[in-house]
Amino acid sequence: MNQNPDLSAAPGAPRVIPRSEHPVSRTNISPNALRVLYRLKEAGFQAFLVGGCVRDIIIGHHPKDFDVATDALPEELRRLFRNCRLVGRRFRLAHIVYGREIIEVATFRAASAPPPTEEPVPMRSDNEAELLEEELASGDEDPLEVTTPLDQTQPLEILEHADSGRESRSRNSAHRVHDDHGRLLRDNIYGSIDADVWRRDFTVNALYYNIADFSIWDYVGGLADIQAQRLRLIGDVETRYREDPVRMLRAARFEAKLGFQIEAASAAPIERLRGLLASVPPARLFDETAKLFLTGHGADSYRVLRARGLFAALFPAVDRYLEKHPGSLVEDLLVQGLRNTDRRIEEDKPVTPTFLFALLLYGPIAAIIESLPPNRWHEPQAILEACDQALREAQQRVSIPRRIALGVREMYALQPRLEGPRGRRALRLLEQPRFRAAYDLLILRATLGLAVPEVAQWWTTLQAAAPAEREQMVEAAPGGARASAAGRDAAPGSATGAPRRRRRRRPRSSGA
Repeated sequence: MNQNPDLSAAPGAPRVIPRSEHPVSRTNISPNALRVLYRLKEAGFQAFLVGGCVRDIIIGHHPKDFDVATDALPEELRRLFRNCRLVGRRFRLAHIVYGREIIEVATFRAASAPPPTEEPVPMRSDNEAELLEEELASGDEDPLEVTTPLDQTQPLEILEHADSGRESRSRNSAHRVHDDHGRLLRDNIYGSIDADVWRRDFTVNALYYNIADFSIWDYVGGLADIQAQRLRLIGDVETRYREDPVRMLRAARFEAKLGFQIEAASAAPIERLRGLLASVPPARLFDETAKLFLTGHGADSYRVLRARGLFAALFPAVDRYLEKHPGSLVEDLLVQGLRNTDRRIEEDKPVTPTFLFALLLYGPIAAIIESLPPNRWHEPQAILEACDQALREAQQRVSIPRRIALGVREMYALQPRLEGPRGRRALRLLEQPRFRAAYDLLILRATLGLAVPEVAQWWTTLQAAAPAEREQMVEAAPGGARASAAGRDAAPGSATGAPRRRRRRRPRSSGA
């Protein structure tokens, strides 16, 4: 069978790969996912494990979640599973809840229906943003795959299956809506597995594991592409990017995460079409940013985004700064900060979007601060105004929830206080909610020469000291008076760490 089919052609019969010829084993699958698959099968429905979980098992990774595709309709799923909740706006799907694990079950869709992970999400409220950050900080697995409850008054244009022959019919012919750029806005239509495969994005994500006989169904040469470490978009490339510009970001994310190479035909339109990302809702781009940088491959994502020209589409001001200052300490700080974040994720330690955006916006904030007279670099109001200006510009493309924006402001406002600790005020700083994040930023800056290393080490020692020892430490300036003065002279948002000019003291009058 042809391993590299024409992906723009009509779907044909899949290549069925028997269990003896592929590495996917039930021992690699979540017991809860198996429970869902078997219950669907026993109820007479088709049931397939699909998407990234199949891909990850094949390449030897442990999937973070498991998705199921079936011919059962959402209402049938709700009757079959008592722990089921129906979600989704652009397309209705089911979440089967087992404690903290959620198995996502989608009915087979028509060719152009968007997968749930590509649906735009509304702007989060402050409470939702707070929950997102708490989930990330607690180490929960991928809380970013969020869909919103279905508006029960919204009409559904679906293909309903009859019990006999599973014949389908449409309630409404006007079921697909695109915007002026070709972006798919609405598509509420169900289909068969033969159609479902053509609405998926990349061939490596379009493999179906059949619980009936443990075989893999491959319609588009996905297994061959996994073996070749190749990313290919399904269907006409430009049309698919126009339907959903976020697919360009997903291509970059998979290239960074998997180490695969985007094939030439799939990569060619990206430079020309990347401007379409400006039409994507900023709230959705926030979620995509978190997936790019907070799932363990942030440094590689940054490299790929810059190489593909997509970073400028997400953060124009940051990209302009980096282009103006190539190879600067600011870029070193960003890359090292992303590497540190990747390492924390690998060690199962908490990470937060707040620290990520503090890293991303370091350059623009530094540029704004350094445009002021040096004697204003440490003024709290000047620092906060610089943060606000950089945040406002960034939010024109990527929404930044208020809680995260406030956290960025607090981290930067704390920098001069950390660099010049004074007496018991230093002990009170330890109680600040944002102290740890601000301290981490100080340590990172000190590593690159943007802050005084002795001061950063003093804070490290202070945190580990016993209460009595802390009292003694705060009585003396960290590292001596000279180091303390140097710390107060390094601009908290400065890209260069250049010292500010001191006012000359007037000589004291002799009283004569």
